[in-house]
Amino acid sequence: MAKKIGYVQQEKQKYLAIIDQLAMDEQHKQFLQSRWLDQTLWMEREARKANRWYYVLRLTAIVGGVIVPALVSLNVGEQAAVGVRWSVFVISLLVAISVGVEEFFQFGDRWRHYRQTVEALKNEGWRFFQLTGIYRRYQNHNQAYPRFAGLVEDLSRQEVQTYITQVVEEQKIADESEGN
Repeated sequence: MAKKIGYVQQEKQKYLAIIDQLAMDEQHKQFLQSRWLDQTLWMEREARKANRWYYVLRLTAIVGGVIVPALVSLNVGEQAAVGVRWSVFVISLLVAISVGVEEFFQFGDRWRHYRQTVEALKNEGWRFFQLTGIYRRYQNHNQAYPRFAGLVEDLSRQEVQTYITQVVEEQKIADESEGN
């Protein structure tokens, strides 16, 4: 029985097959795999992780936020009231923890940031593979490669700068406002 492979692994296999078929220097192919593909796959994994955490934490907060008032409004006997109070306490705790963890790690912001960057990397890769857009003027992938490599490095540098200024700075502001 064949083992099911995940989306990121499928993407890796797909891109490796495309890169392998390109008529270009082996060194450029290695650079393409080592820099563009590795960065793209890493961003894809990070986006998927952040997305999962964001939805788990948000859904926990939303569902718990709906359940707690419903439990509080129940009119039950004395024996059941103890169980309801403990349930309210535990669910309230889970909601508070979920909201706090999401606020601290900002998984929603991370998800959107990584998703935007990985899509930009993929788009640039497809333009390069097909020699379209800014690569249209090049006769082959070897000629287009320096331009592509420069743009990938620009995207990587922008990603780091955006992450630092957007996500980290927002976290600093949130931490400072909580301290006041």
